Amino acid sequence: MSLNFEVIGVESTPAERTWTEAETLLYALAVGAGQEDPLAELEFTTENSAGVEQKVLPTFANMIGGGGGQLSLGDFDFAAVVHAEQAFTVHRPLPATGTARSTSRITGMYDKGSAAQVVIEATACDAVTGEELATIRNSIFIRGEGGFGGDRGPRRDWEMPARPADERVTYRTGVNQALIYRLTGDRNPLHSDPKFAARGGFTQPILHGMCTYGYTGRALLHTVCGSDPARFLSMEGRFTRPVLPGDELAIEVWADAGTAYFRTTSGGAPVIDYGRMTFRA
Repeated sequence: MSLNFEVIGVESTPAERTWTEAETLLYALAVGAGQEDPLAELEFTTENSAGVEQKVLPTFANMIGGGGGQLSLGDFDFAAVVHAEQAFTVHRPLPATGTARSTSRITGMYDKGSAAQVVIEATACDAVTGEELATIRNSIFIRGEGGFGGDRGPRRDWEMPARPADERVTYRTGVNQALIYRLTGDRNPLHSDPKFAARGGFTQPILHGMCTYGYTGRALLHTVCGSDPARFLSMEGRFTRPVLPGDELAIEVWADAGTAYFRTTSGGAPVIDYGRMTFRA
């Protein structure tokens, strides 16, 4: 069991990702759009409603990035991998159908003591025009791979505003939410296979962190951006604890002058923390 430090800074070979309107509609449903009111978000859940132009949730940007020739991070048990942080910037509203060409690189491997943190950044461009669509950055914790004497990584400059939240949105996830979300492409058995989940120390399959992230992005889009994807610029947050399918999510938002801070909780405990997004005011 060891990490491969030689891949730091190495750019992957390019890969193309094509998506259709059906995939962007499925993604919206997978992160709860239309769940409470089937008529409330038709611009994201339908493509042929009269007088309604299909739009794409900004968090779909996380689905189109990631280089082709995946770089080997090392030799370790995949069940020990936990999604730690996710951030993205959209450079323009995403099309309902399209093809992106992307590359990725490992920007750092940090020593967190009991775990290693690996940070990966990807850039996705329109495969036809070359126009940048999104920049995506995520990090993972690999449990049991820390303690190698490396840098602990940069510190976050995040502080929760002292005032009560400007907005508070609650969503109840479906008990089958992970089974729906996995159809968007993430077939990690941690979210569907009880035996695999047990290997990771969980009593049952957990909800994808990126599903919780998508619910949170929807709340930010509707409360801060007036449901207009063109106003949504960037989003980042840290996953702090797992969510089970069927759990209720509460998203608290503090917005001011083009920047919003947010926190997502479940059962009163933070599940996404250190949240920040930027938007066109």
